[in-house]
Amino acid sequence: MIETLRNAWKIPDLRKKILFTFAMIVVYRLGAQIPVPGIDRTVIDQMFQGNAGILDFFDLMSGGAFQSFTIFALSIYPYITASIIFQLLTIAIPKLEEIAKREDGKEKIAQYTRYLTVVLALVQAVAYTVGFFNSALISTDALSIVTVVLTLTAGTAFLMWLGEQITEKGIGNGISIIIFAGIVSRIPAGIGTTFGLFFAGTVNILEILLFALFAMAIIVGIIAVQQGERKINVQYAKRVVGRKMYGGQSTHIPIKVLMAGVIPVIFASSLLAFPQTLAFFFEGNFVNWVEKWLSPGGNPGVWIYSVLNVVLIIFFTYFYTAVQFNPFEYANNLKQYGGFIPGIRPGRPTAEYLNKVLTRITLVGAVALAFIASIPTIIFSFTNLNINFGGTALLIVVGVALETMKQIESQMLMRHYKGFLK
Repeated sequence: MIETLRNAWKIPDLRKKILFTFAMIVVYRLGAQIPVPGIDRTVIDQMFQGNAGILDFFDLMSGGAFQSFTIFALSIYPYITASIIFQLLTIAIPKLEEIAKREDGKEKIAQYTRYLTVVLALVQAVAYTVGFFNSALISTDALSIVTVVLTLTAGTAFLMWLGEQITEKGIGNGISIIIFAGIVSRIPAGIGTTFGLFFAGTVNILEILLFALFAMAIIVGIIAVQQGERKINVQYAKRVVGRKMYGGQSTHIPIKVLMAGVIPVIFASSLLAFPQTLAFFFEGNFVNWVEKWLSPGGNPGVWIYSVLNVVLIIFFTYFYTAVQFNPFEYANNLKQYGGFIPGIRPGRPTAEYLNKVLTRITLVGAVALAFIASIPTIIFSFTNLNINFGGTALLIVVGVALETMKQIESQMLMRHYKGFLK
């Protein structure tokens, strides 16, 4: 990884992209320190102490902006939720599917996603302001409430724009990079708190070593699953065009064990955060019920949360894989260019074979992803560790890091090819 970054730094274009990405992360972290006007933060701190199970996950994913109630308190999750909705609707509604297949369809769907993001952010901002955090308002007049709601909504809209700028002009997927930066920014504080508890005698060395071992095992598991692939041999028939002969070579189709990457984990965590967000509209018994039954910090809520997390991760792994790889379309393209899988007839039999392999290998990746995401949450809920950095966070961090490094390597390879041709 270090060698790849060093080589990338020597290429002017890539250096500019890396610097631009780093500059946008700095802007994000600076914005995460700007407080929302009209909020009493001492009241919010007291709420965190009383409802840690519900609020800590939001704070982790927002990089501390949620507890500080800064302009980025909503984080980028309204955009992720909007993306999920439109991806599902594109499959369910023929009109949207038709729009998506047009030449400008991708831009149209992205535009609709932005509009829905603002609407969802506005709803969520109202939930926070007039619901759960109503007691933290310094003044409850209409102007103060509108100011807080618009500030939170504008913060999410700005983060959405920031992520798109990173994707377009920087390195990696902008939205994933923002989530990555938010999670990583919480690591030093979590480690410092844990060592403080250790010296105070609240946490023993065995629990710290257990966390370190599990973290390493999770990282190794993530890398193994992300890098794993099944290679299906493909043979191209020889054909004569004029006086030249084409084809005759052998190649392979690389089908990754986890074609969807960390997207299923991000989608699942966003949907599981919805009941906790809904709780901000209410007070008292409903909040306690959500914390007990649907929160990763509650008991028996941790078990229900983990089961739902596993189901959603498996569902979104299959869903996102189906969006990315269409076996029937791939089989038709293969047939058109004279390619075939040895022992499998071209056309529909090839598509069915690819679909069968894809279904089985995706199941392995989905179960592994769900297992890695859920086990640490269950284990650490029964310890005194205060790192609040479970499997979901580790999956996102390691997955985004791997995907970003792959993108850097592919861009380096592309530039090397250009240099060779020149």
